[in-house]
Amino acid sequence: MQRITPFLWFDDKAEEAMNFYTSIFEDSQIVSVTQYGEAGPAAKGTAMSATFRLNGQEFIALNGGPRFTFTEAISLFVTCETQQEVDELWEKLSEGGETQQCGWLKDKYGLSWQIVPTVLGEMLQDADAEKSRRVMEAMLQMDRLDVQTLRQAYEQ
Repeated sequence: MQRITPFLWFDDKAEEAMNFYTSIFEDSQIVSVTQYGEAGPAAKGTAMSATFRLNGQEFIALNGGPRFTFTEAISLFVTCETQQEVDELWEKLSEGGETQQCGWLKDKYGLSWQIVPTVLGEMLQDADAEKSRRVMEAMLQMDRLDVQTLRQAYEQ
């Protein structure tokens, strides 16, 4: 059993967001949806919370109202094996949202994501500090991370 579960507070789009996220990631599923009853702050039958899994990681989404919003202080970090995977996730998650520097984006619900090729960590942790510095400089010039450009900086 997973002991720590990210709990995502939405204004009124928790179920919509859950459906969006599960349509993007493989090995994803909707676990349950709990609806507000007569006493809830939203209309009876409106989704109160939704539990879902993305690549085996469980999340809970709540329709809690406009009191809290997402910030970049927390993001979901997604590692990708290929440029194709980076590109696909980047396109889908940033649609209707906004792209940001260094592989960060905000989706249309305001949730921050980092879409990162696994090779980036390897290059940044290289024992050769000059290689790592060049990769960092290249990354700082990008929104969507480009593996080929990062490799070129690394191999100079």
